[in-house]
Amino acid sequence: MDNELVKAIAELDEGKTLYLVRKRIEAGATPLEIVEDCRRGVEIVGQNYSNGTYFLSDLVMSEEILRKVMEILEPHFPPIEKSGGAKVIIGTIEGDIHDLGKNIVAYMLRSAGFDVIDLGVDVEPKAFVDAIVKTGARIVGISVLLTFAIGAIKKTVDLIKKAGLRDKVKIIIGGYPVNEKVLEYTGADYFENDVMKAVELVKKISAGEA
Repeated sequence: MDNELVKAIAELDEGKTLYLVRKRIEAGATPLEIVEDCRRGVEIVGQNYSNGTYFLSDLVMSEEILRKVMEILEPHFPPIEKSGGAKVIIGTIEGDIHDLGKNIVAYMLRSAGFDVIDLGVDVEPKAFVDAIVKTGARIVGISVLLTFAIGAIKKTVDLIKKAGLRDKVKIIIGGYPVNEKVLEYTGADYFENDVMKAVELVKKISAGEA
């Protein structure tokens, strides 16, 4: 059934996707297990967009499907031990409208007691800088799915540095194309593609342990 869900999302089959999500919940699957398969399906959508098989309208369609998936899953997420209430800025980088991973991380961080400032999707670099100045947040999370949008992350980090804020914030990046090379290229502090590990990383940074 796992591969069925990945395939349904990759093929933008809304009816089948929602049916499979409900069936998997009934079968005892955890929301995070379901999210992981959704993420894999979205990766395929992103790849198809990058190679010209899918178009912008298909990306929008995939996001609408995932929004409905989240409506089904949200009541089933477990509560997390409350944390210190530190402010965390999060957003999907300019040029990318995917927000499944971002939304899950934001939800889990809020459940853990953090004050999450969600900038949404297609967020321009200057908006991250403005949010840091306005909120005083010391943790910034940047999400990306589409490979060609990675350059905008580097631009964001460079702009934060130019604004004299680089040594005041920790920047975490995550998403399908992110790895050690991307981390080095962008100049961010950390990368994490696992939702729960991302939450734990934020907790450690907030506590001064990372």
